[in-house]
Amino acid sequence: MGAAVDDAAAEFHEFFEAHYAGLARLAHLLTGEADAADDLAADALLALWHRWDRVREAGHPVAYARGVVANLARTRIRSAVRERRRIALFWAPRDGGDGTAEGPDVPAVVDVQEALRRLPFRKRACVVLRHAFDLSERDTSLVLGISVGTVKSQTSRAVAELQRLLGPETPAARVRVAVAAQRSGGDR
Repeated sequence: MGAAVDDAAAEFHEFFEAHYAGLARLAHLLTGEADAADDLAADALLALWHRWDRVREAGHPVAYARGVVANLARTRIRSAVRERRRIALFWAPRDGGDGTAEGPDVPAVVDVQEALRRLPFRKRACVVLRHAFDLSERDTSLVLGISVGTVKSQTSRAVAELQRLLGPETPAARVRVAVAAQRSGGDR
């Protein structure tokens, strides 16, 4: 029994070494938070370790790990949105204010990371997995637990929305290249 546990531990250690950085990049691209990326990747790998015997026998441990990161990122984003809403309600003017509505601060030039943060989670996840991680439509559908058709439509819509956010002069090919550049750690 001790040898089997040692083999599993060695196998998981190899998996960890090979995929930790990629999972952290995925978490960073999904959440837009560099500080949270390492935590989410570590939490995902801890969850994998607890189920390692089942995960490795399932045949797609990397897809499973990416799915765990995506779910943890979604949970983190939802928590942040709830917190922002609570803060906004707390600080909202109670007397009606002076009637001026302050809009969002939209910079003249929006980089890819800022544009990705503005996408809904599913669109962001599809475009990041497809173009930053070069996953096939099928692999992306496995990671996110959605159909291949949904991956195709969400990716297409996400690229169109990124084009709109980045400006009309940005062709779709440049958006894909910019997203793919994030894979190599090209964050600013």
